[in-house]
Amino acid sequence: QVQLVESGGGLVQAGASLRLSCAASGRASSAYSMAWFRQAPRKGREFVAGITRAGRGTNYADSVKGRFTIPRDNAKNTLWLEMNSLKPEDTATYYCAARPGPYTTSDETTFGSWGQGTQVTVSS
Repeated sequence: QVQLVESGGGLVQAGASLRLSCAASGRASSAYSMAWFRQAPRKGREFVAGITRAGRGTNYADSVKGRFTIPRDNAKNTLWLEMNSLKPEDTATYYCAARPGPYTTSDETTFGSWGQGTQVTVSS
């Protein structure tokens, strides 16, 4: 099992950039596929971006392609979500998640380790 703690959320204007961080502890980060999900008020949790164990492959939701990136540094046990050109529709609580083994699906039900979430609010 791996413990995850997100940070970096805040209140920003539309068009701004923000970088979220997810610090991992416990088992080696290199053993886990990782992802970011988000949940807006009164809505279900949705996939945002995912990354393979060694960071060689990534996957993005259509709504964030070209605007967000999901780098990781296993030596630092850290995952980031770099967000550019933020829109009010990006307002949500953002969660990082981890799953042992290879990246085969973005289904949130397959991720067993979750952080506590960090709030991102984008005003117009």
